[in-house]
Amino acid sequence: MLARGRFRALRGRRVGLVCNPTAVTRGLVHAADLLAAAPGVSLGALFGPEHGVRGDAQYMAAVGGERDPRTGVPVHSLYGETVESLRPRPEALAGLDALVFDIQDVGTRYYTYQATMMLCMEAAAAARIGFVVLDRPNPIDGVHVEGPRLRPGFESFCGLHDLAVRHGLTVGELALLFRAERRLDVQLEIVPCEGWRRALRFRETGLPWVFPSPNMPTPETALVYPGMCLLEGTNLSEGRGTTRPFELFGAPWLDAYRLAGDLARERLPGIAFRPVSFVPTWDKHAGVRCHGVELSVTDPARLRPFRTGLACVVHARAQAPDRFAWRTEPYEFVRDVPAFDLLCGSDRERRAIEAGAAVAELARAFAPEERAFERRRRPHLRYE
Repeated sequence: MLARGRFRALRGRRVGLVCNPTAVTRGLVHAADLLAAAPGVSLGALFGPEHGVRGDAQYMAAVGGERDPRTGVPVHSLYGETVESLRPRPEALAGLDALVFDIQDVGTRYYTYQATMMLCMEAAAAARIGFVVLDRPNPIDGVHVEGPRLRPGFESFCGLHDLAVRHGLTVGELALLFRAERRLDVQLEIVPCEGWRRALRFRETGLPWVFPSPNMPTPETALVYPGMCLLEGTNLSEGRGTTRPFELFGAPWLDAYRLAGDLARERLPGIAFRPVSFVPTWDKHAGVRCHGVELSVTDPARLRPFRTGLACVVHARAQAPDRFAWRTEPYEFVRDVPAFDLLCGSDRERRAIEAGAAVAELARAFAPEERAFERRRRPHLRYE
């Protein structure tokens, strides 16, 4: 859309591009190459989020700076060893007129690209430069909202602003919400999608899927991610080290058939469970046979992934509470709060699971928060 408009939004400006491999046209031309050749536009720098500009770094791995071999412009990392590394440094913004954000999000609060965007907006406001979002579809649709709010004291890079876990917004709409709710004095421009409607999921857009991160190989992965990422806060394998991350989960001590049966009895909408065994090649339980389930989405419109992920944790823990454990290692730059609490946005869900709460009881607790977020997001919606 930017190219079709002859780069009107950026003409006469020196810009920095916040991007990763998903910043491509329908014909798979990368935005950095487009902007480097665009008439009247000067590409001054690239900024790489978690996983890097080229997408070759694993999750929670620091990314270094370099020069882009194709355009020759400097690349600044937005994901290093410290919290300070997550936002553009003032010297990196010197001489720029605007930051341009072009990254495919996956519609989930704890996917870190939207946090990167918010930090870049704050840096642009401080530097008194513009911020331009090249909008992209929410791949799991823009209709459904699911999951609890983020409470004060539980902020991290996987949740910097109070959003529902599944927010149902595009990155452009998120930018409008961030500007309003964080009172950012920044000149914001959204280059909108054309032809996207809120009910459309990625497979229906006809656009090519480019891995947004190494463990997000397909749009189907994105469908289950809002719930299955919760397993990062446990000692259960979320399928990293297999070809189906987040669609497989398990552990060496689980009974796969019992687990699949327990989950089926929850009668969760839009999802089916198949007992499986798998051996992760890396990450949790690398080289050890795990037993668990494969998630098969039967109806994306009815699927409630956050409730599904909670159910997976509840029933896996119930099988072997002496073997199950919450992750205690530092997570996304936070050391003193369990990772599961950071993902959920508070300790309420973890404490309820420990107390033996059923999945339906857990869902009743955050249902009012879902309705409240639906009201909050309404002024910022830009698509039918």
